[in-house]
Amino acid sequence: MDKPWLQSYPSGVPAQVDVDRYATLADLLEQAYGRHAAKEAYVFMGKRWSFADVDRASAQFAAYLQHELKLAPGDRVAVMMPNVPQYPVAVAGVLRAGMVLVSVNPLYTPRELEHQLKDSGAKAIVILENFAHTLEQVRARVPTQHVVLTAMGDLLGTLKGGIVNLVVRHVKKLVPAFDLPGAVRWNAALARGATLPRYSRPPLTGDDIAVLQYTGGTTGVSKGAVLLNRNMVANVMQAEAWFQPGLRKVPPDTVLTAVAALPLYHIFGLTVNLLLWTQIGGRNVLIPNPRDLPATFKALSTETVHCFPAVNTLFAAMLNHPQFNTVNWRNLLISVGGGMSVQQITAKRWLEATGCAICEGYGLSETSPVASCNATDATAFTGSIGLPVPNTDMALLDDAGAPVPQGERGEIAIRGPQVMAGYWQRPDETAKVMTADGFFRTGDIGTMDEKGYFRIVDRKKDMILVSGFNVYPNEVEEVISQMPGVLECAAVGVPDERTGEAVKIVIVKKDQSLTEATVKAWAHDNLTGYKRPHIVEFRTELPKTPVGKILRRELRG
Repeated sequence: MDKPWLQSYPSGVPAQVDVDRYATLADLLEQAYGRHAAKEAYVFMGKRWSFADVDRASAQFAAYLQHELKLAPGDRVAVMMPNVPQYPVAVAGVLRAGMVLVSVNPLYTPRELEHQLKDSGAKAIVILENFAHTLEQVRARVPTQHVVLTAMGDLLGTLKGGIVNLVVRHVKKLVPAFDLPGAVRWNAALARGATLPRYSRPPLTGDDIAVLQYTGGTTGVSKGAVLLNRNMVANVMQAEAWFQPGLRKVPPDTVLTAVAALPLYHIFGLTVNLLLWTQIGGRNVLIPNPRDLPATFKALSTETVHCFPAVNTLFAAMLNHPQFNTVNWRNLLISVGGGMSVQQITAKRWLEATGCAICEGYGLSETSPVASCNATDATAFTGSIGLPVPNTDMALLDDAGAPVPQGERGEIAIRGPQVMAGYWQRPDETAKVMTADGFFRTGDIGTMDEKGYFRIVDRKKDMILVSGFNVYPNEVEEVISQMPGVLECAAVGVPDERTGEAVKIVIVKKDQSLTEATVKAWAHDNLTGYKRPHIVEFRTELPKTPVGKILRRELRG
């Protein structure tokens, strides 16, 4: 197929990379631990861990899973925690023991947790005690027999860890009462693992499952994307090659530092922060709750930050916070936007405030996730989702599955070594999204220009049909978000007797003088008739997933 994007590749980024450099993620991790043993890997609440520390602790956890819990290769192990240092240790332990990682959103309701544990068949779970009450409510109905229970300060040392756990439990009261008989404490599990025979690496291949990554469920029931070892390894290799232009700007002998504000249970955080940064030997500053902006700024104020992967809502929230300038942004070299569209006004302000342009990328749980990205050494925001990364084909298809002519809109489809094997135990759902020639249909509508840059117009299912005209919510949001006084906004379609559907815009104000009349006047000046909001609604906040994606479906009522 024609690949116009290759002519636009940043200097030094190859069209093809060796995606089979490591047979499994465990191989990748273990070799990286050897190369980078003395380097700092994670920072959390002022304490620092080297890759050797992570290597040792994860080996102990792998031994515990194999010898104490008697779990077998291929068994699923759920991990339900925010960004605490136990997370990368648990992930590495699961993978080194030959088991399958099931990342669980710690903010799940009991119903959502029950679905995921049942669907995945997870035999064990590692869970932060703050969320143990949720597990208690479903434990009798799920196949999860083994519970490893951890607390926020468990890896901070006896004194500091004890104080942190005391404050979390009794001062901030962040641990609701729970009863989980038979649960084993994290530190006890590691101590036991240290006394057991070393774990043994099962003879896995790239075709064995590494991760069941559950989709957000924003368009229906949450499904597990089956990500094989070769899918995940390939995406780390692709991302490593793509990041090189930005990383080349880092001075020699510098500890390359990234902000891990994206949840590690999300595929973006897992691949970019945890796996890629391990591969290149960089340090992550772990942010357990990025919505707690004062704590986030405090954690970053003492660090030199080089890379910041985030979503539009976090970039915008930080820019609007009075403590933004307590962080030294002068060393920031790579700002990666993903998960949702980065708005032009946010990108403009971020560049002005930090001197670092946001390079927007694109991907999904089903693509491990990175499929396309702008150059990591970009000096300006493009508004596009960039170019397909090495070894990746992207196409625009019509409803019948045929490619659309150059410049026309079509559904973005992706083919490459990072594309999932399918949905877990759902061949019917897999068949709906995979084409005969191996493309994954994303459900996103996009265009491609003559240089190979892709742009997202919108989600297929979010499109609003007004009197037969297609209205794409992103376009409406982009216009309204640039209006003075708008903090953030979301556009949805609502039923209308006259036009079938009408546009509703829901706005969070930055300036209280904003009124329905001023919004409609702005829309009149900037949008053609059928695209203008028929209904203007003001709210104090927009409903979002924990990753920061706006839940449009909750705004339609």
